[in-house]
Amino acid sequence: MKRLLAAFAALAAIVLGVALPSSPAAAASLQEITGFGTNPTGLRMYLYVPDRLAASPGLLVAVHYCTGSGPAFYSGTEFASLADTYGFIVIYPSTTRSGNCYDNSSASALTHDGNSDPVGIVSMVKYVQANYGTDVDRTFVTGASSGGMMTNVLLGDYPDVFAAGSAFMGVPFGCFAATAGDPTDPANQAGWNSACANGQVVKTAAEWGDAVRAAYPGYTGRRPRMQVVHGTADTTLYYANFGEEIKQWTNVQGVSQTPVLTDTPQSGWTRTRYGSSDTQAPVEGISVAGVGHSLPLSGQAKLAISFFGLDTTSPTTSPTASPSTTSTTVPPSGGCAVTSAISAWNTGLTNNVTITNTGTTTISGWRLAFTLPTGQTITNGWNATYSPTSGTVTATNVSYNGTIAPGASVTLGYQATHTGNSTAPTAFTLNGSACG
Repeated sequence: MKRLLAAFAALAAIVLGVALPSSPAAAASLQEITGFGTNPTGLRMYLYVPDRLAASPGLLVAVHYCTGSGPAFYSGTEFASLADTYGFIVIYPSTTRSGNCYDNSSASALTHDGNSDPVGIVSMVKYVQANYGTDVDRTFVTGASSGGMMTNVLLGDYPDVFAAGSAFMGVPFGCFAATAGDPTDPANQAGWNSACANGQVVKTAAEWGDAVRAAYPGYTGRRPRMQVVHGTADTTLYYANFGEEIKQWTNVQGVSQTPVLTDTPQSGWTRTRYGSSDTQAPVEGISVAGVGHSLPLSGQAKLAISFFGLDTTSPTTSPTASPSTTSTTVPPSGGCAVTSAISAWNTGLTNNVTITNTGTTTISGWRLAFTLPTGQTITNGWNATYSPTSGTVTATNVSYNGTIAPGASVTLGYQATHTGNSTAPTAFTLNGSACG
């Protein structure tokens, strides 16, 4: 497990150290959704809805790596900017267990309607389908590393929910299954399976396919298409897993392991398609020469979106599910309380800030001022606008969360770099009144 966390900490540094993709449109921002449905492992849900949606928009679940978070994956990948271009919605789940790895190991995780992370993620999907009218036949999942593993798991557990997946640096469904003790014990969740990680778990295509089919006994419907992407120099989840995934999903799809097309979408990238030469082939593999555990690279998110077919639509309408609020500033009567939840890594952090109205009157329009510790600079935020990005900062409500009723709360957050001090900000004031 320590090896996995160290690798993902390095991945986080790589992802956040490159130039970020174009920022989403100013009025659109990442928001946290609570109370979205059954959630046995306490996942957090972050949602990105572009300013303009395609008719019957598609839905993408984007699953982060170990040590990461939904907001970090939002900031460090191109999926949100692609959502702006093509009008689809993106869910960014966040784990809450130590190390922020997903459960790809336990028997519950590897079973349809089990009692682990996949259940919570599917609840998020159903929430968005119900509230935003997305096309249920155009629901997709992608993820990196632990999230790439979870992409395989979700396609195996819920072929009735997901039409396709794109797994970056993943392993086959069932490869990371707990190998010692009680596999239903939470201690085995998100555990480390060295044999699988090192590419030493080798099975026939039929054996891999049977593992997927056993996750949902009796299911006879469509099976989701799969795209797998892996670096040949990966020494965290070895490249041999790429070939095992190809074996698994070609068997599940009932197509030959011999590619019908091989090409080079970019120098050093070898793409193979199985069962069809079309962009939306049943199975697609992309091998990235000389690259380690640091995907997705720039441009690879677009290949995933093309594989899903999400780039065939254009935004035409405005979202209808986001509530509108007034912008009148009314000081709270009786006070406010603010809490911070910091998740830090070597040079960066995320902070989820919760404001609670402890007064007796409704707040309609809010401005939260606070002082960042020396060396911290905000690089991205959600559920508020932030100015300036260091020193004494003011966070101002956005269109959908300006009203806070007595006793109610609102959560906002930001991602920041730091030079060693990753502590929470101080001196919170809401509309000029000090908060506890």
